Amino acid sequence: MKVYDQFNYPEVDIALAKSMGLSDTEYEYAIQILDRKPNFIELGVISAMWSEHCSYKSSKIHLKKLPSKADYVVQGPGENAGIIEIDGDLCACFKVESHNHPSYIEPYQGAATGVGGILRDIFTMGARPVAALNSLRFGLLDDQKNRSLMKGVVDGIADYGNCFGVPTIGGEASFNQCYSKNPLVNAFALGLVKKDRIFKAIATGYGNPIIYVGAKTGRDGIHGATMASESFSENTAHKRPNVQIGDPFKEKLLLEACLELMRDNYIVGIQDMGAAGLTSSSFEMAANSNSGLLLELDKVPVREDDMTPYEIMLSESQERMLIVAKNGFEEEVKKIFDKWDLDAEVIGHVTEDKLIRLNWMKSEVASLPVNSIIENAPVYERNIKQPVYIDGVMSKTLDINQPKDLNKVLLELLSSPNISSKSWIYTQYDHMVRTNTIILPGSDASMIRIKGSNKGIAISSDCNSRYCYLDPYMGSVHAVVESARNVAVSGARPKAITDCLNFGNPENEEVMWQFVKSIDGIRDACNYLKTPVVSGNVSFYNVTDGKDIYPTPVIMMVGVIDDVSKKIESFFRKSGSKIILLGENGSEIDGSEYLYTVFDIEAGKPPNINLQREKDIIDFMVEAASCGLVLSAHDISEGGLAVALVEMSVRNNIGADIVIDSDIRDDLLLFSEVQGRVILEVDIKNIDKFEKLIRKTNIPYSYIGDTCKDILHIANKGEKIINLEVSYAKKIYNNSLEERMN
Repeated sequence: MKVYDQFNYPEVDIALAKSMGLSDTEYEYAIQILDRKPNFIELGVISAMWSEHCSYKSSKIHLKKLPSKADYVVQGPGENAGIIEIDGDLCACFKVESHNHPSYIEPYQGAATGVGGILRDIFTMGARPVAALNSLRFGLLDDQKNRSLMKGVVDGIADYGNCFGVPTIGGEASFNQCYSKNPLVNAFALGLVKKDRIFKAIATGYGNPIIYVGAKTGRDGIHGATMASESFSENTAHKRPNVQIGDPFKEKLLLEACLELMRDNYIVGIQDMGAAGLTSSSFEMAANSNSGLLLELDKVPVREDDMTPYEIMLSESQERMLIVAKNGFEEEVKKIFDKWDLDAEVIGHVTEDKLIRLNWMKSEVASLPVNSIIENAPVYERNIKQPVYIDGVMSKTLDINQPKDLNKVLLELLSSPNISSKSWIYTQYDHMVRTNTIILPGSDASMIRIKGSNKGIAISSDCNSRYCYLDPYMGSVHAVVESARNVAVSGARPKAITDCLNFGNPENEEVMWQFVKSIDGIRDACNYLKTPVVSGNVSFYNVTDGKDIYPTPVIMMVGVIDDVSKKIESFFRKSGSKIILLGENGSEIDGSEYLYTVFDIEAGKPPNINLQREKDIIDFMVEAASCGLVLSAHDISEGGLAVALVEMSVRNNIGADIVIDSDIRDDLLLFSEVQGRVILEVDIKNIDKFEKLIRKTNIPYSYIGDTCKDILHIANKGEKIINLEVSYAKKIYNNSLEERMN
């Protein structure tokens, strides 16, 4: 390797391996499987491919427990995104990914490139992206740093999505001190694809050319996958070079070029250069096909002088793809990318030796066995141990006195960042581009129509991380169930999920216990509701200064509605309608927003979940929507009954006159987060049909009031306990988040 020597790479040893993220044992294992010491380039490749971010070495054995099959699942986990059948030949392709660490180091570019990366995952499969969502977590907004992070993240999401031309139709945002130095930025995208036009990351056909397409390679993002597999400390400024720089206009060109290429019969496989860049894309394509690749790295288009093979292999520059073309069609591929002003260069070919061989100026500078690096990568069944805090928070006595002024309490909840309107965030996103969005952000689920069809797709993002902190199993069940319920109250049938599992350090046995319990909760809920997990992401090492975040398994539920004209939104539509409660009120306040906001307590056990009741409510809502019996519907979650009624009132300035006869203490009646409850607005003329349908179920229900003009009255046992003007509540609810950001 005489050419290799010209780069003056450092001598490889254990210290260097550790600096790249490999443990002593992993370094020795690499030597063992290679039967020699790796050189500097090879060590960099191995460290990236064996990072937690790429190898899933701590989570792989547990993820296998999740259900992933159904007769409508076209592609489950293992590819760039999951795919389900929507309408005959038409399919939805979707996935959620994390970009947490980059978004703390450089919030604007970290969030922007998170959006760019998930969009590429979708159109790599042959699908045109038609919708995006995001799930965000930040520290408390009384801290200037957290406000700055949030502004940068929202700007990055908005600018990339808006410029690319995909509608950001919904999402969620929550706030807790545990995210102060470790915000979570989870990006979701969904695209549409015909079943016979799905493309995968394969490299078959010995001799077929490998073509690099898209933007040029720079030094941004080098070792980004390794950085995403590390804990943080106070000093993170030196990691800024590990954050990629995005160009949404270039990505739009790449999208159109790839989709045009896919319309012709020129290519065998295609893979996005995401985490670990050219390294992961080449190894994954070869591993999926039991083949090898020879790459001529000096032919890779670069935008900086004197880039080395190591830098080229590990750069995470954005807007790039790796293509395996059919032999003889190289010029046709180049013509398409020339048309869209993008680079397209043949940089190698498929081989049968099952090696990734890297050449520089015709000389070999690295050679690694594909199967040893991918299939024989380290896999850990880490120790688990119930955290010490669990018994304490579950056994804590929650003996609180009822506040005297419940109007004041309700307004305090409406102004809290976790409950107040997120319109400051979503109004910065273009949610109407492509003109398919038919339920806008702010409702329980967002919805797009499918042009040329009556069908629509509803999507909801959910996770109550406080519940998951108190009980990771039950909190994860809650996340699945609430996401399914939100989709169902829009009128759509929940079909499948993608998840983004955000946790702390997996080497901490207490964190690993949280993760395993969370997986069990997702598994059990998805099995019961028959909503398979078709794609997802694990984000470990969300730790800063030794402090782990709360377990945050974000669930993105995708559902289908057969007739979009029957969609249901979450806002009262007219005065004089009947208000009906599905389910039963209760007094559970453990883990509630009321307990946290008013009393600064995070303790207890999350509310129980009756999975059969939840399934019955889902089935009922889908049928009620198809019959056109419901004017509006909203599930009861954070903040309880009173908050849900306000949220239904503020969009159209329509209030509610509620009369309840309950022995439950007033504050618990108003603010308990008992599950399995939905508020319905039903037109008087449809009451008989509603009664006929609901009596076929085992769902308890009660008439609790009527819609009215601009007033929210709630009375229990004849005594008025809430008396607010909707216009005033709306002002508090809509403006509080923006006021905190100023």
